[in-house]
Amino acid sequence: MHRSLSILGYGVLVLAATASWSVQAQSSGIPPLQTQGNVKYVCGGIGSRQSTAFREAMRNHPLSLMFVNRRGEFLAAVAVNIKNDAGVGVLSIPSSGGPICLIDLAPGRYSVTAEPQGKAAQTRVVGVGTRNSSLEFSFP
Repeated sequence: MHRSLSILGYGVLVLAATASWSVQAQSSGIPPLQTQGNVKYVCGGIGSRQSTAFREAMRNHPLSLMFVNRRGEFLAAVAVNIKNDAGVGVLSIPSSGGPICLIDLAPGRYSVTAEPQGKAAQTRVVGVGTRNSSLEFSFP
């Protein structure tokens, strides 16, 4: 009987630790990363708490994108397409989750196209390597 109590106690301890980690991840304000091919990403930043969390997390991801209008207001409905140096698409997503996208890409040179609804697309080339890269797209 003593053995079953210790196994039960261990299970409760593992469950408590897992729940604590889950609450900490959720309290950061950043949803879990999603995956497309070999690329992990998350878009968000709506509301001051989540916006702050995303801005702080930018340094932890090889590439971050931010979308604003000319008045500096965030834009959330932006189509994002990223191609590698060979012209092969590596990520194609809507940033409908918010105006900031955190993207984990392998080191290399990429072409990033951002196209908000009803506005002309903008394309930029960026090198992703040992430093974190950040692009801000500003639309009229």
